[in-house]
Amino acid sequence: MKWWPVLLVLVVCAGVYLLYRQGFAVSKSISAVLFAFRPGKDADRATLDSCSGWVSHAVRFRESRTYGFAFDGQLSRGNVAVTVLDREKQPLLQLDRQTPAGQVELDGNSRYYLRWEFKSATGKCELRW
Repeated sequence: MKWWPVLLVLVVCAGVYLLYRQGFAVSKSISAVLFAFRPGKDADRATLDSCSGWVSHAVRFRESRTYGFAFDGQLSRGNVAVTVLDREKQPLLQLDRQTPAGQVELDGNSRYYLRWEFKSATGKCELRW
């Protein structure tokens, strides 16, 4: 009967991992007064106040094609950068207020990650694709 706690921990860890792989779970390391992050099927949105840290989540794109990404950073303070990473977590595209748009060829059968980096940021931002 002592193996039940170990089995329970393994099942919970496997469940969280599967949710993360499918894009339903988000990993983050954030320090903020206010932080609201809403990932979506065709856009991610964030509302923040004095936010520093990062957020990462898996994304699947339905079809293989060139995707256009547009970053809209309505910030009153700080900086935000978003990086599109491949399945090995190598950067494919980085967007911020200085480079708000870009395109990248993506495979519909592969998994990608979006990593948001916040540096003392306050305001609203959105990434559309």
